[in-house]
Amino acid sequence: MTYLNRIKDLREDSDLTQTRIARMINVAQTTYSDYEKGKIRIPIDIVIKLAEFYDVDMNYITGVSNIKQKFPRNKKRRK
Repeated sequence: MTYLNRIKDLREDSDLTQTRIARMINVAQTTYSDYEKGKIRIPIDIVIKLAEFYDVDMNYITGVSNIKQKFPRNKKRRK
């Protein structure tokens, strides 16, 4: 499965519109649509935002892994 399928499936599984996701990542709906269609590459910062939003690691979104693991969060260090 490619990242194009993954971002579309994640969006649809969450019952979200392209418009909603586009607003969340601060791009136009047409730009997000082009991401899903593979017309333009998704910048890495957008992949990170999507991974964090869907709470899955980037390996899952990019298709490197078929296992949904949670987005890694930095733990605050004690001083």
